[in-house]
Amino acid sequence: MEELPTTIHGSRVLVIGFGRVGKLVAHQFQGLGARVSVAARKWSALAWAEAYSYEGEHMGEMDDFLCGYDLVVNTVPSRVLGEERLARLRPGCLVIDLASKPGGVDMEAASRLGVPVVWALSLPGKVAPVTSGRIIRDTVYHILSGSEG
Repeated sequence: MEELPTTIHGSRVLVIGFGRVGKLVAHQFQGLGARVSVAARKWSALAWAEAYSYEGEHMGEMDDFLCGYDLVVNTVPSRVLGEERLARLRPGCLVIDLASKPGGVDMEAASRLGVPVVWALSLPGKVAPVTSGRIIRDTVYHILSGSEG
Protein backbone atom coordinates (compact mmCIF):
# COMPACT_ATOMS: atom_id res chain seq x y z
CA MET A 1 0.00 0.00 0.00
CA GLU A 2 2.92 2.35 0.57
CA GLU A 3 3.69 2.20 -3.17
CA LEU A 4 0.34 3.75 -4.14
CA PRO A 5 -0.62 7.42 -3.85
CA THR A 6 -4.16 6.36 -2.84
CA THR A 7 -5.72 3.85 -0.48
CA ILE A 8 -6.79 0.41 -1.67
CA HIS A 9 -10.38 1.16 -0.63
CA GLY A 10 -12.18 2.32 -3.77
CA SER A 11 -9.22 1.62 -6.08
CA ARG A 12 -9.68 -0.29 -9.30
CA VAL A 13 -7.61 -3.50 -9.10
CA LEU A 14 -7.01 -5.97 -11.91
CA VAL A 15 -5.86 -9.48 -11.01
CA ILE A 16 -4.38 -11.28 -14.02
CA GLY A 17 -4.92 -15.02 -13.67
CA PHE A 18 -7.52 -16.80 -11.56
CA GLY A 19 -5.67 -19.84 -10.24
CA ARG A 20 -4.91 -20.48 -6.57
CA VAL A 21 -2.95 -17.25 -6.06
CA GLY A 22 -5.26 -15.11 -8.19
CA LYS A 23 -8.31 -16.24 -6.24
CA LEU A 24 -6.71 -15.41 -2.91
CA VAL A 25 -5.40 -12.05 -4.08
CA ALA A 26 -8.77 -11.04 -5.53
CA HIS A 27 -10.50 -12.01 -2.29
CA GLN A 28 -8.06 -10.03 -0.15
CA PHE A 29 -8.28 -6.87 -2.25
CA GLN A 30 -12.06 -7.07 -2.33
CA GLY A 31 -11.99 -7.39 1.47
CA LEU A 32 -10.00 -4.13 1.61
CA GLY A 33 -12.74 -2.38 -0.37
CA ALA A 34 -11.14 -2.41 -3.82
CA ARG A 35 -13.22 -2.75 -6.96
CA VAL A 36 -11.73 -5.99 -8.29
CA SER A 37 -11.65 -7.28 -11.84
CA VAL A 38 -10.15 -10.58 -12.93
CA ALA A 39 -8.54 -11.29 -16.31
CA ALA A 40 -8.44 -14.94 -17.31
CA ARG A 41 -8.23 -16.89 -20.56
CA LYS A 42 -10.76 -19.60 -19.65
CA TRP A 43 -14.41 -18.64 -19.82
CA SER A 44 -15.13 -20.99 -16.92
CA ALA A 45 -12.67 -19.05 -14.72
CA LEU A 46 -14.41 -15.81 -15.67
CA ALA A 47 -17.77 -17.33 -14.76
CA TRP A 48 -16.39 -18.22 -11.31
CA ALA A 49 -14.90 -14.74 -10.94
CA GLU A 50 -18.26 -13.17 -11.65
CA ALA A 51 -19.94 -15.58 -9.20
CA TYR A 52 -17.61 -14.13 -6.54
CA SER A 53 -18.75 -10.60 -7.53
CA TYR A 54 -15.62 -9.63 -9.45
CA GLU A 55 -15.76 -8.09 -12.89
CA GLY A 56 -14.53 -10.52 -15.54
CA GLU A 57 -12.22 -9.58 -18.40
CA HIS A 58 -11.04 -12.03 -21.04
CA MET A 59 -7.25 -12.11 -21.52
CA GLY A 60 -7.72 -11.88 -25.27
CA GLU A 61 -9.23 -8.42 -24.86
CA MET A 62 -6.79 -7.17 -22.20
CA ASP A 63 -5.32 -4.45 -24.42
CA ASP A 64 -8.71 -2.72 -24.46
CA PHE A 65 -9.17 -2.39 -20.70
CA LEU A 66 -5.71 -2.00 -19.10
CA CYS A 67 -5.99 1.79 -18.90
CA GLY A 68 -8.79 1.61 -16.33
CA TYR A 69 -6.87 0.35 -13.29
CA ASP A 70 -4.95 1.84 -10.39
CA LEU A 71 -3.24 -1.44 -9.53
CA VAL A 72 -2.51 -4.53 -11.62
CA VAL A 73 -1.50 -7.79 -9.93
CA ASN A 74 -0.07 -10.48 -12.20
CA THR A 75 -0.14 -14.15 -11.20
CA VAL A 76 0.57 -15.67 -14.62
CA PRO A 77 4.12 -17.09 -14.93
CA SER A 78 4.68 -16.04 -18.54
CA ARG A 79 5.14 -12.66 -20.21
CA VAL A 80 1.67 -11.12 -20.19
CA LEU A 81 2.75 -7.52 -19.58
CA GLY A 82 5.20 -6.61 -22.31
CA GLU A 83 6.12 -3.11 -23.41
CA GLU A 84 2.97 -2.49 -25.48
CA ARG A 85 0.65 -3.46 -22.65
CA LEU A 86 2.68 -1.60 -20.03
CA ALA A 87 2.40 1.53 -22.18
CA ARG A 88 -1.40 1.22 -22.02
CA LEU A 89 -1.50 1.48 -18.23
CA ARG A 90 -2.82 4.59 -16.53
CA PRO A 91 0.00 6.91 -15.39
CA GLY A 92 0.96 5.98 -11.83
CA CYS A 93 -0.60 2.52 -12.06
CA LEU A 94 1.30 0.14 -9.80
CA VAL A 95 2.08 -3.37 -11.05
CA ILE A 96 2.74 -6.21 -8.63
CA ASP A 97 4.16 -9.42 -10.11
CA LEU A 98 3.46 -12.46 -7.92
CA ALA A 99 4.01 -15.09 -10.60
CA SER A 100 6.62 -17.80 -10.41
CA LYS A 101 9.84 -17.19 -12.32
CA PRO A 102 10.33 -15.85 -14.89
CA GLY A 103 7.38 -13.65 -13.91
CA GLY A 104 4.97 -11.99 -16.27
CA VAL A 105 6.26 -8.41 -16.49
CA ASP A 106 8.91 -7.05 -18.84
CA MET A 107 10.95 -5.33 -16.13
CA GLU A 108 13.24 -3.48 -18.57
CA ALA A 109 10.28 -2.02 -20.45
CA ALA A 110 8.59 -1.06 -17.18
CA SER A 111 11.74 0.78 -16.11
CA ARG A 112 11.99 2.61 -19.45
CA LEU A 113 8.32 3.61 -19.30
CA GLY A 114 8.45 4.66 -15.64
CA VAL A 115 5.88 2.05 -14.58
CA PRO A 116 6.30 1.25 -10.89
CA VAL A 117 6.64 -2.51 -10.35
CA VAL A 118 6.91 -4.57 -7.18
CA TRP A 119 8.59 -7.82 -8.14
CA ALA A 120 7.49 -10.30 -5.48
CA LEU A 121 8.44 -13.61 -7.08
CA SER A 122 8.73 -16.82 -5.08
CA LEU A 123 6.21 -15.94 -2.40
CA PRO A 124 5.37 -17.56 -0.01
CA GLY A 125 8.64 -19.50 -0.11
CA LYS A 126 10.78 -16.48 0.78
CA VAL A 127 8.77 -15.44 3.82
CA ALA A 128 7.03 -18.66 4.89
CA PRO A 129 9.15 -21.63 3.78
CA VAL A 130 7.48 -24.17 6.09
CA THR A 131 3.99 -23.27 4.87
CA SER A 132 5.23 -23.22 1.29
CA GLY A 133 6.73 -26.68 1.77
CA ARG A 134 3.42 -28.01 3.10
CA ILE A 135 1.56 -26.58 0.11
CA ILE A 136 4.01 -28.20 -2.31
CA ARG A 137 3.87 -31.51 -0.41
CA ASP A 138 0.07 -31.52 -0.45
CA THR A 139 -0.07 -30.61 -4.14
CA VAL A 140 2.34 -33.40 -5.09
CA TYR A 141 0.40 -35.87 -2.93
CA HIS A 142 -2.90 -34.93 -4.62
CA ILE A 143 -1.37 -35.19 -8.08
CA LEU A 144 0.10 -38.61 -7.35
CA SER A 145 -3.07 -39.91 -5.71
CA GLY A 146 -5.25 -38.60 -8.56
CA SER A 147 -7.52 -36.66 -6.21
CA GLU A 148 -8.84 -33.19 -6.92
CA GLY A 149 -7.98 -31.73 -3.45
